[in-house]
Amino acid sequence: MIDLHAHFLLPEYVAAAERAGHLRPDGMPGWPEWSVQKHLAEMDRTGIEKAVLSVPSPGVHFGDDFRAQVLARRVNEAAAKLGRDHPGRFGFFASLPLPDVEGALVEIDYAYDVLHADGVVLLSNAGGMYPGDPSWEPLWRALDARSAMVLLHPTSPPQWRQVALDRPRPMIEFPFDTARAVTDLALTGVLTRHPGIRFVVAQGDLLPFLSERIDLFHGTSSVAAQLKNLSCVSGSGYCCAA
Repeated sequence: MIDLHAHFLLPEYVAAAERAGHLRPDGMPGWPEWSVQKHLAEMDRTGIEKAVLSVPSPGVHFGDDFRAQVLARRVNEAAAKLGRDHPGRFGFFASLPLPDVEGALVEIDYAYDVLHADGVVLLSNAGGMYPGDPSWEPLWRALDARSAMVLLHPTSPPQWRQVALDRPRPMIEFPFDTARAVTDLALTGVLTRHPGIRFVVAQGDLLPFLSERIDLFHGTSSVAAQLKNLSCVSGSGYCCAA
């Protein structure tokens, strides 16, 4: 069994997030503790042969493009080293410093050509920008050219203060922001223009209902057909963390 929704946390990543104000990430009580030993033990207990690691929400971009580029490089190199240190047990989805598209393109090349990443992880929105934004088209072209696997992972919506009502955003807002991002990919044509990209969607529970509803408004079955090609994974992503 391969776990595609497995997060890891470096102390320096948590420190960077906390310096940026993420003391209670996405409204959760705090950051979970993570260690490679505990992760491997939980994998063995649950029969998981390999885990593809990724950095969770809120990602690596905390408002400064350069710092995001540095942090993305650091976590990607650390994930690659975990794979080398534990052959066959860990792969990784590379973090990208979005919404900095130019920086993301540089990191894609490094992650694939030097670190041999299994794919990339993208959040449902990056600083309030959703994945169908026209400025992201170079990113999709680069990923399509590599037949990339993309883990689409939820994060807090930009208007979370108005809608979350002081509740942890993973409880309700994460599935809705995933649905918002996937709908944007479908309605802006990203999924049809770039068929080489393999999407794995975390917490996509709402998609079957919404795809039919969207097609009802459009009078077609195109969105439902596109979403049938997506793979969905559930779980918190922290099953091996604490």
